[in-house]
Amino acid sequence: MSNIKKAYQEKYKAQIQKELGLGNVMQVPKLEKIVVNMGLGEAIQNAKLIEAGVEQMRAITGQAPVVTKSKNAISNFKLREGMPIGVRVTLRGERMYEFFERLVSFALPRVRDFKGLSPKSFDGRGNYTLGLKEQLIFPEIPFDKIEKIKGMNITICTSAESDEHGRVLLKTLGFPLRN
Repeated sequence: MSNIKKAYQEKYKAQIQKELGLGNVMQVPKLEKIVVNMGLGEAIQNAKLIEAGVEQMRAITGQAPVVTKSKNAISNFKLREGMPIGVRVTLRGERMYEFFERLVSFALPRVRDFKGLSPKSFDGRGNYTLGLKEQLIFPEIPFDKIEKIKGMNITICTSAESDEHGRVLLKTLGFPLRN
């Protein structure tokens, strides 16, 4: 069991319940899943980018990614329907907590000029999305094997009913939100 999951169950749950004034322990918000998405639009010209993206995503998350394909054709971008344009992983359970821990304690502090994440990136239902400009902040990726620097979107889905509940949950779990 990961450290964050253990700490959540043993002490954070009661702390969050008290802070939000919830009557029932089942109302306390929790992490449900983390979706990591890497859009590889340049893969239209270079098919090897998809393979590299799959390997990097597997190294970062510890799980095999799904290759996402285009839904419709856009002639201006030379894009046909069904062409591979990205990779995506949905993490749940133990892998989700391990990834969250690595993201908070190793990856985010490696971002250049990092002052915390924007508290405005909640979606209205307690879920948080952040975009990263480069995959090199993850220690699993070797710097010399990188062909192209690619960004990614990370969505943290919670069972919170509002942004405030989601904010309290993520802050308690050590997520570096700015004030």
